[in-house]
Amino acid sequence: MHFIEQLYAPFFSLENWRQIIATPDDWIIILSLALIECLLSVDNAVVLAAQTQSLDSVKDQEKSLFYGLWGAYIFRFIVIGIGTYLIGFWEIKILGAGYLIYLVYQFFTKKQQTTAKPKKQRRFLGMSQFWSVVVQIELMDIVFSIDSVLASLAISKNPVIVLIGGMIGIAAMRGIAEIIMRLMKKIPELETMAYCLIAVIALKLFLSIPSIDIEVPAVAFGLIVLGAVVVTLIIHFVRQSRKTAPDKNQKG
Repeated sequence: MHFIEQLYAPFFSLENWRQIIATPDDWIIILSLALIECLLSVDNAVVLAAQTQSLDSVKDQEKSLFYGLWGAYIFRFIVIGIGTYLIGFWEIKILGAGYLIYLVYQFFTKKQQTTAKPKKQRRFLGMSQFWSVVVQIELMDIVFSIDSVLASLAISKNPVIVLIGGMIGIAAMRGIAEIIMRLMKKIPELETMAYCLIAVIALKLFLSIPSIDIEVPAVAFGLIVLGAVVVTLIIHFVRQSRKTAPDKNQKG
């Protein structure tokens, strides 16, 4: 019990919060941590946006991200308290990589099924489809938060600063996921691209375990994402032009 008090006491110290709020230098660190959270969570945003596509309505998709947001906050609070011990949880990365590969396999095998058959909704432990998606979002948050928490704790040892920076970053990341989700509705090819990126993310996650210890630079991964988006948009507009060309010829 004394050990738990030591880990979480800074969160409940009013003096600690008062000092952080009144110190400009601490806010510079907080904003820096929020930016790091966004950069490290690009892959998370891609996965979350893809997962919400199994829900039929945009309202349910947005609601699942909202519940996922609060779950991420609660989990981040718990994780930051034991952040110095996260290095021992590298096994989570292997499980996460395996789960992502399963999502990719599930998506592409489902694509090959005939559209005449009714769409079967995958459920998690017998829960409704909505809550299944929320649980999957939380599982991905657990996997992806490890790197960002460790990176944040390397910058500031004050858990409250890390918590505030992480909260701002998570909110921004959820906004990115919502934008991607809306774009998927207008450009269907983006969903296939998202799952191709998820396969890349799974490989990236697996390579980062201590026994392999290969880190894909953030800039390199950002270029991969940007390149995938550009190629997908080109494919989309080429397809659209081919569809509209016969219509123009018929009118002519």
